[in-house]
Amino acid sequence: MKTFKELGLNAGLIKIIDELGFVEPTPVQAKAIPFLLKSKQDLIALAQTGTGKTAAFGLPILNQIKTDGKSLQAIILCPTRELCLQTTAGIKEFAKNSNGVDVTAVYGGERIDLQIRALRRGTNIVVGTPGRVKDLIRRNVLKLQTIQWVVLDEADEMLDMGFKDDMDFILAETPKERQTLLFSATMSRSVASIAKQYMKDAHEISVGDKNMGAKNVSHEYYVVQVSDRFEALKRILDYIPDVYGILFCRTKRETQEIADKLRLFDYDVEAIHGDVSQNIRTKIMDRFKKKQIKLLVATDVAARGIDVKDLTHVINYSLPDQNTSYTHRSGRTGRAEKTGVSIAMINSREVRRVKQLERVLGKPFEYKKIPRGEDIHNKLIDNFVDEVKNSDTENNVNQKHIEEIVDKLKSVKKEDLIKYFIAKELTHLIGESTNTRDLNAKVGSMGSTDTGTVLEVDSGKKNDLDIQGFFALINTCKNLAGIKIGEIEIKSEFTIFSVDPKSVDDVLDGLKGKVFRGQKIKVKKSDEQLSYSRARNPRKRSNNRGGYQGSRSGGRSSGGSGSRSTRKSYSRSSSRSGSRSGGSRNSYSRKKR
Repeated sequence: MKTFKELGLNAGLIKIIDELGFVEPTPVQAKAIPFLLKSKQDLIALAQTGTGKTAAFGLPILNQIKTDGKSLQAIILCPTRELCLQTTAGIKEFAKNSNGVDVTAVYGGERIDLQIRALRRGTNIVVGTPGRVKDLIRRNVLKLQTIQWVVLDEADEMLDMGFKDDMDFILAETPKERQTLLFSATMSRSVASIAKQYMKDAHEISVGDKNMGAKNVSHEYYVVQVSDRFEALKRILDYIPDVYGILFCRTKRETQEIADKLRLFDYDVEAIHGDVSQNIRTKIMDRFKKKQIKLLVATDVAARGIDVKDLTHVINYSLPDQNTSYTHRSGRTGRAEKTGVSIAMINSREVRRVKQLERVLGKPFEYKKIPRGEDIHNKLIDNFVDEVKNSDTENNVNQKHIEEIVDKLKSVKKEDLIKYFIAKELTHLIGESTNTRDLNAKVGSMGSTDTGTVLEVDSGKKNDLDIQGFFALINTCKNLAGIKIGEIEIKSEFTIFSVDPKSVDDVLDGLKGKVFRGQKIKVKKSDEQLSYSRARNPRKRSNNRGGYQGSRSGGRSSGGSGSRSTRKSYSRSSSRSGSRSGGSRNSYSRKKR
């Protein structure tokens, strides 16, 4: 491995790198920095989040930027406010010895007049979120005609968050002779599309295999009935001694509901989602980074841009629709050479989905059983004993007082004293852990639903396929008249559905070569599992165009477990979110009463 001194950076940057304690560049830095110092060719860099991408593009830009004026020379686009601020702080740190280099952050949720003032004073590098950058361009405040470098940081996340139109608008305002640097964790279709549209003969570097999970992350899964999911979550949290991580939910409503319910049982949690104000979110994130909050309950969108290097766990309360989203989630842990664990809570019909993720990530998932009450009981006592053994009491206890207490307790047996302290400290937790009900769901057979075989079409919501379009596609096949269709789930990039096993070959042959919205579709036996069993009584499709027998008009299009709420709503106090001051906590995810 080369050192930073061998990469070709100037003396001022090397001095800062030494002061920051960096010795060896990460793989993406070792490949990107020398290339960008020597070439004006566009660059696509594929590397997982947390691998040092800010330095990979920031250092070579700072090495070449002109410091004799206030002209804007580089713009860096980030998906979220948090990542924008982190990137800005990182580049400012690297630029301490680069005399005259100004870096300005522009993002939503803060006063735009202050950002306008900063831009009018002049700046060399702008780091911004797409929405705010677009707004400032329209106000004729941010002018990109002098740009030499455009950096698309976490490009896949920006596209997943719906910033495609904003990115199109911004890139259209930059000079054609710019150098475009695209950094992404995955090379999805949307990322490939933006690269093809806005980059010329781009050089590609890849650290690890495309779409592979972080090497330091291990993966576990628990199989549980939907109705038992929350109780199973409590047991898992109680069994993990020092959990510090993010719990992912599908929707804003579910996120807030789970956080509220966990707080009712005295867990150190807070929720972040789209309905949490920027001010409250900032306070929550500040407390989370200080470990005053042990568990952050979040949606995928709200968690983007969070960069906390020492998270121990990521918990998927329900799996996301897209495999790339799981890669992003699990990549939040196992950073900076530390290990992490990604936990997936699934129902029995999602086991096949886990097998698919294993192939995508190139890593095995370990099946774990939900702990019994007795297991948690013993684990909590072991954790408490370890905490007592490792506690420092030298400077916290008055020795004379201790002697008086020892004298008073002389008549009490040591075993009775231990029992008393354990009962006193842990009754509030152990009392709930004596439930012996087995929460582990039976793992069903892989490959079929109760009544059918699962097939997959490579078109979904992104291709504007809906239930009507799906049955229109079926209706184009005369030999499929009367075919039995069971459950249908239309996901973002594909559609899965169940059919009678006897009809599998007919469906595969009938749909072969068919065209939907100008594109030839592909159909195959699926590795996916349907989330809910609505295929117990497959409805026979009628011969009438667009219709089929049954009282409902089609399968659920949203797909995925957890997409339909089956839990009652809990009321919550408006002062809860972001209001606690934190304070010291024991080694468990719950507070002491």
